Amino acid sequence: QVQLLESGGGSVQAGESLRLSCVTSGRSFSGDTVAWFRQAPGKEREFVAAMFRSSGRTDYADSVKGRFTISRDNAKNTVYLQMHRLKPEDTGVYYCAADPAVIQSKVVDARNYGLWGQGTQVPVSS
Repeated sequence: QVQLLESGGGSVQAGESLRLSCVTSGRSFSGDTVAWFRQAPGKEREFVAAMFRSSGRTDYADSVKGRFTISRDNAKNTVYLQMHRLKPEDTGVYYCAADPAVIQSKVVDARNYGLWGQGTQVPVSS
């Protein structure tokens, strides 16, 4: 069974940094587009960042541009989300997602991803 497992979450203060990891088991996802989404309490899940499968092109939500960086290590079947200058509004459960069929113009839509992790909590205090 293919699984995604996030780690690296935890409580931080505003201005601090954190790196999330997402590792897959069961198969390689070197051919997948990978992404991070987050969900704040009482809000819908929102797009954070994505890396397209073939080009390696990255996309970011406007709210995290310049602060967050998505990267991947295919040899380790791991995707990372490096987060700097965290803000209280970054608080939420962060999920990684993967899918081999997402097209470039649809990377921000959570409905296009078939494989999801269970999420990792990132509370940011002011």
